[in-house]
Amino acid sequence: MPFSRLLIANRGEIAVRIQRAARELGLTTIQVHSAADADSLAVKMADKAIDIGPPQAAKSYLNIDAILRAAEETRAEAIHPGYGFLSENADFAEAVEAAGLVFVGPRPETIRTMGDKAAARAAAEKAGVPVVPGSDGRVESLAHARLIAAEIGYPVMIKASAGGGGRGIRVVETSDALEAAYDQAGAEAKAAFGDGGLYLEKFVARARHIEVQILGDGRDVIHCYERECSLQRRRQKVWEEAPSPALDTRAREALCASAVALARSVGYRGAGTLEYLYDDATGRFYFIEMNTRIQVEHPITEVVCGLDLVREMLRIAAGAPLAYKQSDIRLRGHAIEARINAEDPALNFRPSPGKVTTFSAPAGPGVRFDTLLYSGCSVSPFYDSLIGKLIVWDESREFALARMRRALGELVVEGIATTAPLHLRLTKDEEVRRGAFHTRWLEDWLARAAS
Repeated sequence: MPFSRLLIANRGEIAVRIQRAARELGLTTIQVHSAADADSLAVKMADKAIDIGPPQAAKSYLNIDAILRAAEETRAEAIHPGYGFLSENADFAEAVEAAGLVFVGPRPETIRTMGDKAAARAAAEKAGVPVVPGSDGRVESLAHARLIAAEIGYPVMIKASAGGGGRGIRVVETSDALEAAYDQAGAEAKAAFGDGGLYLEKFVARARHIEVQILGDGRDVIHCYERECSLQRRRQKVWEEAPSPALDTRAREALCASAVALARSVGYRGAGTLEYLYDDATGRFYFIEMNTRIQVEHPITEVVCGLDLVREMLRIAAGAPLAYKQSDIRLRGHAIEARINAEDPALNFRPSPGKVTTFSAPAGPGVRFDTLLYSGCSVSPFYDSLIGKLIVWDESREFALARMRRALGELVVEGIATTAPLHLRLTKDEEVRRGAFHTRWLEDWLARAAS
């Protein structure tokens, strides 16, 4: 490896995940943290930790100058941004490279093109990949948004051009609701990503959300098949699977080929994910955006394909070629990920920060739990509520569902409420067992349960 000291510009379970991959490669890990995360698991595990500011993300994890100062003080040679925060910020990637450091991710110009949802849409059209009808780029004003919405017809979806994770998104049913939704989405995008830019696309009801994992070294690109991410609440993913129960071999091959073609067209380097809407009724798919970073749900791809995506990111950033040919990547079995959040599903998902008095992770064959938890830790109210990801693998989807039920039953988190009971209910639902769901299914299911 041409670098030996890696700074991790993130927090929580993804920081822990990156540290593990880095340590296996013999790298020294440097963990930045806010004042709120001083006692976090990531800080405890790191070879070196450095405080970069107050709890507020804008003053710490989104503070480029503070992160670069930390890199200089600790003699870091490379920076991994994880997901969220600055991971899709081209200015940050440029600043890292300008400081003489290696950015573990795509080139800044690629992030600028593909990390901006509107620019990615234009790149997809140029590569011949089908897209959902919508604006050709960012909408410049509310008046421009009204014009586009009138052209493509309601309902429409307003989406943040930068970032991801469901932030800065609003579904608008009528023209009367557009102004408020436009203002809200822009403000949320600005707060989450430092960029309030928006674009519009036609809202496709009852579609599935399917994404393709790719790896590139700047010269070649391969895919690692797809993930099903349709079980969502307020456009936040709750449960993911690999492979999708909706695709047959022909649809899978076409979807993955389109993802590779688009990633190759921009000379992609590192790990990335191309997201699509898929229509069960017609078998048609539409590209919606690309995440130019590692995804929260990457572990299910790792277990069905038998590789380490974070390790590959680090190798590629160090200048190594792809370690795999496409023929090396084969699907085996089925994997499911349940996102465990510090929220109370019995109280309308009210956030539940606080001290974890007891924690015990599930174990056994085919079970993995990526988490920031330990007994006695504190879950902060300042950040995303994700506290762990329960990943199970088995030879079939039926067996994987049974394994998920067993693993959820073993998970112990006391002192705070979590969404584990919700996931346990989902494993028992007949429509979930049949894979018969879409992006609005979970919200409808929750509404029925509450009535």
